Amino acid sequence: MFKIVVAVGLCLLAAGCARSSAMRVSQNEAIISTSAAPVCGDEGAMKVAEKQAAIETIKAGYDRYIIVGQQGQDTTHLVQMPGSYSTTGTATFSGNTGFYQANTVYQPGPMFVAGRHNQKLAVHMFKNGEPGGQNALSAKETLGTKWAEIVRDGVMTCTS
Repeated sequence: MFKIVVAVGLCLLAAGCARSSAMRVSQNEAIISTSAAPVCGDEGAMKVAEKQAAIETIKAGYDRYIIVGQQGQDTTHLVQMPGSYSTTGTATFSGNTGFYQANTVYQPGPMFVAGRHNQKLAVHMFKNGEPGGQNALSAKETLGTKWAEIVRDGVMTCTS
């Protein structure tokens, strides 16, 4: 059973611990939906969502963005795999009578964390100098010096 849990864990790591998608709701607005592995926590999911907002801003041809709405959900929970029982006993016989004494021990199965940390952001995008964008965040500054690579490759992990 432990081998199955390890194999599933390795598959999840290979696939990345976070994923995001975006839905454009107008020419300069989008909804970002992010789901991150339990190990990322709420903060990691928010960081991925923030980066995805910056990526979508650049892809849409804009320079800056403001987060105008946010919703989060934590569906993480512990799951315990089935355990096993072990019974040992001794029998004693004396003449026509007998006596049996048994002891049963339950060994709980392994525990693992299941579920995801989910974040949704509503984003309003601006071009540099556009009215209302003076307090907006710079998409390129949010992504850092390697912004072009991040826009091209996307965000797959909450640790980067």
